[in-house]
Amino acid sequence: MIAAARNAYLKLADVGRLAEPVALLAIRLLVARVFWNSGLAKVQTIDILGLRLPTPDVQQGTFFLFQHEYFPELPQSATNVFAVFGALGELTLPVLLAFGLLSRFAALGLLVMTMVIQVFVYPGEWWSVHAWWAACLFVCFAAGPGRFSLDALFGLNGDKR
Repeated sequence: MIAAARNAYLKLADVGRLAEPVALLAIRLLVARVFWNSGLAKVQTIDILGLRLPTPDVQQGTFFLFQHEYFPELPQSATNVFAVFGALGELTLPVLLAFGLLSRFAALGLLVMTMVIQVFVYPGEWWSVHAWWAACLFVCFAAGPGRFSLDALFGLNGDKR
């Protein structure tokens, strides 16, 4: 009886291993979408063939938020730099993560952004969504992007997944 239960569980584990690349892809796409949409909100966008794409123009409202809500104690010159680099990070790193290219770098960069948001911008919001973002990004960093990624195609996964 115990041996049969053990064998059934081991078969379930085999199925889980088969699902791992799909799960890693789903996590990458899920968290990438969050940051991509946040980045799009920071810049002017254009619609091309039904796709909302970013332009290099950071919205004035973004500068205002960084200066008055996110980092009011810092000089405007610093908050302007943070606004530009924040938008750049939120529009570059999610694309890398979604395609699974330099995935661990992208996940680590977004994890750092998440922690900056958590610690300096919204310190009381950890258990809202920030913990979920951090957990997903930590999985992407620790496990890598999985088989369905450009990292795997180019041999950048660091393992044989």
